[in-house]
Amino acid sequence: MSFPRCALLWARLPAGRQAGHRAAICSALRPHFGPFPGVLGQVSVLATTCSSASGGSKTPNTALFVPLSVKPQGPSADGDVGAELTRPLDKNEVKGILDKFYKRKEVQKLGADYGLDARLFHQAFISFRNYIMQSHSLDVDIHIVLNDICFGAAHVDDLFPFFLRHAKQIFPVLECKDDLRKISDLRIPPNWYPDARAMHRKIIFHSGPTNSGKTYHAIQKYFSAKSGVYCGPLKLLAHEIFEKSNAAGVPCDLVTGEERVTVQPDGKQASHVACTVEMCSVTTPYKVAVIDEIQMIRDPARGWAWTRALLGLCAEEIHLCGEPAAIDLVTELMFTTGEEVEVRDYKRLTPISVLDHALESLDNLRPGDCIVCFSKNDIYSVSRQIEIRGLESAVIYGSLPPGAKLAQAKKFNDPNDPCKILVATDAIGMGLNLSIRRIIFYSLIKPSINEKGEKEMEPITTSQALQIAGRAGRFSSQFKEGEVTTMNREDLGLLKEILNRPVDPIRAAGLHPTAEQIEMFAYHLPDTTLSNLIDIFVDFSQVDGQYFVCNMDDFKFSAELIQHIPLSLRVRYVFCTAPINKKQPFVCSSLLQFARQYSRNEPLTFAWLRRHIKWPLLPPKNIKDLVDLEAIHDVLDLYLWLSYRFMDMFPDGSVIRDLQKELDTLIQDGVHNITKLIKISETRKLLNLESFPSERQSQLSGVLRSQARRARGAKAVGSKAAEPPSPDAGELSLASRLVQQGLLTPDMLKQLEKEWMTQQIERNRERGESETHSKGTRRKKEPDSD
Repeated sequence: MSFPRCALLWARLPAGRQAGHRAAICSALRPHFGPFPGVLGQVSVLATTCSSASGGSKTPNTALFVPLSVKPQGPSADGDVGAELTRPLDKNEVKGILDKFYKRKEVQKLGADYGLDARLFHQAFISFRNYIMQSHSLDVDIHIVLNDICFGAAHVDDLFPFFLRHAKQIFPVLECKDDLRKISDLRIPPNWYPDARAMHRKIIFHSGPTNSGKTYHAIQKYFSAKSGVYCGPLKLLAHEIFEKSNAAGVPCDLVTGEERVTVQPDGKQASHVACTVEMCSVTTPYKVAVIDEIQMIRDPARGWAWTRALLGLCAEEIHLCGEPAAIDLVTELMFTTGEEVEVRDYKRLTPISVLDHALESLDNLRPGDCIVCFSKNDIYSVSRQIEIRGLESAVIYGSLPPGAKLAQAKKFNDPNDPCKILVATDAIGMGLNLSIRRIIFYSLIKPSINEKGEKEMEPITTSQALQIAGRAGRFSSQFKEGEVTTMNREDLGLLKEILNRPVDPIRAAGLHPTAEQIEMFAYHLPDTTLSNLIDIFVDFSQVDGQYFVCNMDDFKFSAELIQHIPLSLRVRYVFCTAPINKKQPFVCSSLLQFARQYSRNEPLTFAWLRRHIKWPLLPPKNIKDLVDLEAIHDVLDLYLWLSYRFMDMFPDGSVIRDLQKELDTLIQDGVHNITKLIKISETRKLLNLESFPSERQSQLSGVLRSQARRARGAKAVGSKAAEPPSPDAGELSLASRLVQQGLLTPDMLKQLEKEWMTQQIERNRERGESETHSKGTRRKKEPDSD
């Protein structure tokens, strides 16, 4: 602290070692510093008052409080004023005083009253001690108190106000906890949308299973209205409604995160718009709004978008389409807005039955079959096995671009196309019209991410099973009756159990902090990283039982990725909300490159992006090439997404879209020839067997022997669930693939095992091992080789 030099000279006393000196000095300093900190008892009263004023809110998770660094003070231009007023401090004495202060139970208890639990108290003390011991000159007030404690004129507890001041410097959350709680109060979300609250909306819930016509009836109301908005969960669905609306003579625009299409020649907005749910406007008035798949309001990552649409759309009629499990929650949420919900129930239009027998072998496939897998590796494996049997299959999975998905769906649906089998993930659950006779679950275990961001491997839920199974025998397809079964016999009972369970009602709707809320948080915590701000926001947030805060791990991943790049908070927030697949390294590095270019104020031009993705690209020669092309497609999607938020810095969106169409064609050709790519990839893996280290040959031979035993009695090859568990799943899967592909037979496996045994015997002889031991080893292993 600094003040006029004349005040220092006036306040200086000759000795400054008696208790009376302290009062005189404090009187001189009071006009500059205000009331001097009181004794511990007075601080305790203040702490109690502040604690009671906090309202008894939940205790924050202090592990999220990242300490800031406070640099020790260097030499002051005015000199060491405290030493001039009193005397220079003895650092050894000061260290003893600080240690005594730290061990005081009363001080620790008082710190807890101010939010300093044991962890924070320790961190704050270490920083406080380093600051005191390493500073060349201390503030006058703390220098005087330390000096008085050294001479017994003050108590060690008198250090607490200075310690607390320092603690609030390194943990600024302590200073503004009440303000942060008010900002993160999410208990009344309907109040966030005053335009919607100003009108009385009619809510109609179209409830029913898949293929019941619920969406059809809602869309008919949308078409007949003077103005309307359709909110879908996928770009494919938004595109579908966009095309149907315009084909029906109802001008309709398209709005997704990566695309804006206006149909009016003058560029004026049409009265109708089809959009992804995240992109819907909550300020534009409409006559009719349709929110599709309303049950996704419970989604751990995206549920907030359905909550926002439900509470915020300004439409006279809002038509909700979804599962009956969402009725109770929607009714409760609308009760808080004073709006009633009319429920219209629909029954399935075509029958569907669960078969009493599993497929068991791919030899039993029939035209119209769809094998549902929950991993890309299973997709590749099944596709290859089908190709070995002389059949052709279409392939659909989540990371395929929309154009490739539609092309594969069209190929499968075409009655004149030889492709009659579909291999897909649960990506077929919505957004595609498919002519499926029978759904076959290759597995019932699906990886998922819970609300805490943790990966789980559990059986699919009843809701998921019904959504996927319902794709069989759709009303508009050539198959009027649907069938459902499993690949493995042991899974069939579990499937029936899952399908017969009642669907658990949805308990809560997702919420998400807005950019404005995060900005207010950052105002109070200016030196905190965005990722840490999100953690603290979620921890401080207050929600009632009808809501939950959505998982924000993807947002935090992006925030940490670009944390070192100098960006304004609003720009950083937008970059972090960009949808990316964090499992794709190239996509992540592209986000980093985009942010770095933006921070340099260098536009990301078409020429720059061409160099970044190394265009022109070659058709894929194997599966890795295809995956790389999919990642590049995602990068172009990211560019387009950012081009609508930062038009000046991403100026070549239209050219990039044309480039993306060319890439889409390359990917479609690759997916069309996917079995060839799989075959090439696996052949290369086979050739790499020669480079296996010698010490792993015994492992490989053991695997081959095990596979020989399985192959001997197997009726159908390729059923993963039927294989007993093995300690080395990676090797087993390799040997299993060799057998499944027809590249190895049980007889070949026996021959390989015999050759390996011969090599082992010769090696043992060379090492001088006894003949008896060699024969014993042979007798032990021969039965396995039969």
